Amino acid sequence: MSSLKNLKKSRVFKILTNTFVMILIPFIVWMLFFDENSFLIHRKFNKEIEELESTISFYKNKIEQDKETIKKLEDSAELERFAREKYLMKKENENIYIIEFDTLK
Repeated sequence: MSSLKNLKKSRVFKILTNTFVMILIPFIVWMLFFDENSFLIHRKFNKEIEELESTISFYKNKIEQDKETIKKLEDSAELERFAREKYLMKKENENIYIIEFDTLK
């Protein structure tokens, strides 16, 4: 019995049995883990936002590269080079030889 009395007199017991603390602790646990606006859900959304922002920056860079390519293709010689390299086009009476190297060595 004396240990129970000592426990009741302890400072930690008095703090934990305080009505405010007894309401606050479940509230905090609820808000962190179980609520629809919980910390875990916010963390998941923040990761998703970061992924989407990186995707946006990737596509912005890709758009800039494509704009540069389009600007280069306004020149007829550059357009011809692009068509030959990318789509293997050729002029009439012209032969194209594709040389592939064995890179498995």
